[in-house]
Amino acid sequence: MKLTDVFLRGIKPSGQVQKKSDGGGLYIHVSMTGVKLWRMAYSFDGKQKTLSFGQYPTISLKDARSKRDGAKEMLAKGIDPGAAKKEARIKAVAAAREDAATFEFVAREWYVKNTKGNSPGHQKTTLARLEKQLFPYIGGIPFSRLEPSDILAAVNHAAEQGIVETAHRLVSLAGQVCRYAKRLGHTKYDAAAGLSEALPAVQTTNYAAITNPLEIGCLLRDIDSYQGDIRILYALRIMPYVFVRSGELRGAEWSEVNFDAAEWIIPAGRMKMKRPHVVPLAKQVIKLFQEKEAFTNRGNLIYPGVKLDLRP
Repeated sequence: MKLTDVFLRGIKPSGQVQKKSDGGGLYIHVSMTGVKLWRMAYSFDGKQKTLSFGQYPTISLKDARSKRDGAKEMLAKGIDPGAAKKEARIKAVAAAREDAATFEFVAREWYVKNTKGNSPGHQKTTLARLEKQLFPYIGGIPFSRLEPSDILAAVNHAAEQGIVETAHRLVSLAGQVCRYAKRLGHTKYDAAAGLSEALPAVQTTNYAAITNPLEIGCLLRDIDSYQGDIRILYALRIMPYVFVRSGELRGAEWSEVNFDAAEWIIPAGRMKMKRPHVVPLAKQVIKLFQEKEAFTNRGNLIYPGVKLDLRP
């Protein structure tokens, strides 16, 4: 007997499993608690199998019959409807995963895992470039659909504003994220590869440097005759011996200088490459440091602020 909605609504739990057939292998499975589930019994490749269509009344009688008819069409074509349903479910999960793996989602994961060793300033700059210059243009694009033209269009906004070097840096940053996505299996290639060649070349400025020995001697004599701030005088006299960045000298601390060992150890935290740097100290440098120490307020910094530097 064919099932009807009136009959289905009237089925009550009986304390045992009930099965009511609608024909063609379709039946309603009623659990001991009264939950009604659509199922279809069928045979494929000599094996008895069961296909589930969902719960009644979420799946109506009409819908269940339509699903049964669709399954029978597959069987007529030699297709196992149960296996086809499983394959479709796997594809749907994979598609959902691909859609979730957007450039922004993967880039934020890359940022957390790969910038821990960078300085706070570098981390801030990297995140700002992602959030302000890449995410607004390509952040919502899944890696499965991300094309080089998408990245190029994003970085061109910087190039068109005349900040060509930033555009090149954005390509490099996008490339790091793309290669990370490739390692995770979100994409098969680096969509940012080679894009720098499509951007205008960076115009570099070469700063003048003294290479003539006579001119170098003149510079050293000018430093010795400098009549300005005494702190600057000592910094200028020390710099030719130590060959460090001015910021590294400005941040120097007395605890880093070992007069007995004649060396100055700059800690990793203040070095660009994040490795400790040992600076051998010539006798002249030790003397300059000791002279400055004699009139400097013995604080932590060798070059503190103006108000803290000179003794009262």
